[in-house]
Amino acid sequence: MIDVQELTRVYGRGFGARPAVDRVTFSVARGEILGFLGPNGAGKSTTMKMLTCYLPPTSGRARVAGYDVYDDPLEVRRRVGYLPENTPLYPNMTVIGYLRFCAQVRRIERHRIDRRIAEVGATTGILDVLGKYIRELSRGYRQRVGLTQALLHDPDVLILDEPTSGLDPNQIVEIRELIRTIGRDKTILLSTHILPEVQATCNRVLIIHDGRIVADGRPDELVSREADNRYRLVLAGDGTPAPDDATAAVRRLDGVTGVDARMATNGELELVIAGARDADLRLSLFRLAADSGWPLVELVRTEMSLEQVFSRLTGAGAEHAAAGGTEAQDAQGAAA
Repeated sequence: MIDVQELTRVYGRGFGARPAVDRVTFSVARGEILGFLGPNGAGKSTTMKMLTCYLPPTSGRARVAGYDVYDDPLEVRRRVGYLPENTPLYPNMTVIGYLRFCAQVRRIERHRIDRRIAEVGATTGILDVLGKYIRELSRGYRQRVGLTQALLHDPDVLILDEPTSGLDPNQIVEIRELIRTIGRDKTILLSTHILPEVQATCNRVLIIHDGRIVADGRPDELVSREADNRYRLVLAGDGTPAPDDATAAVRRLDGVTGVDARMATNGELELVIAGARDADLRLSLFRLAADSGWPLVELVRTEMSLEQVFSRLTGAGAEHAAAGGTEAQDAQGAAA
């Protein structure tokens, strides 16, 4: 449904030119919810603006629902629903008035407009606020109205930019459920930097950094692929060995690549053990403790979080949205 090949967007000219998106390649199938992750200024918004025909690519190709964003931008727009981070609503219009206006802009036949609003509104849960002014709505309902306008023309592809930004926890849960419901029939590209949102909503993750794709796969696959094979073993009570003795014994096990020992103030001995990537050391560590008479109180295999994977791939605390950052140049780049 989305097919991107070597997509590039360069800002500036001559020696000052630099790519905001650098030879990005990926595809998204029908019914797939793709989480598009990256730190600020990584190229997420620039990519989405090219896919929605707001910005032309410098080079490369992108096809949406079978149409090229450069050669057939009007056909692409007809098949894409777009919800930008700052939902484009008119606060002095009623919800029904705004949606009728959007439907007319989308050239939906006049006799079908109210029926279509009712159909989509039932899915997005806005039927009870159709008569209200948009200025009277909560942030959560405004997002629902934004989603409704993006779905009115029954697009094949839905592109969402930070759809839960600024929402409270209950509203976030509601919008996530709504996205999952819509994703059963649509292809969804969801851009966000909120990692729990991706794990709760998406069945695939794409991570972009400095304009390039650095990871692609299911959330659990990325965690497994990047994870260190580490274990935490805690000993306590009579029979606890000296740290040096315990460290030496653990190091002799096959598959162990490193051991760090720490004696806690409560007298517990904690060992953090690193293993070869394909080794499962749990049984060997348990047998060592049992055979040695060590008072084992805890043995766990530590797991890496998606947040840790993201930090490893993009650099913890990376900030690229400072003055002169590429994302901040979209308006200038659009006119270039």
